[in-house]
Amino acid sequence: MTNPMRTVSFKLPESLDDALSDLARRRKSSRSALVREALEGLAVSGRRSVTAVVDELVGALDGPADLSTNRKHLSGYGK
Repeated sequence: MTNPMRTVSFKLPESLDDALSDLARRRKSSRSALVREALEGLAVSGRRSVTAVVDELVGALDGPADLSTNRKHLSGYGK
């Protein structure tokens, strides 16, 4: 069962309205679907990204700093 949709009205400058129509035509989507997608993106932008979460793990493990430049770890590579 889908959630009921509310109708919302807002004003756009003509150039943005034209851009929205063009994008909807190119993506074969409705203008409403594009606006919902954009607003959902803004609503979640305050949440942490995957990159931000992974950033906490950088340096958490012990090991060689860079395997690609340490000749010891490159022995036999490509043979």
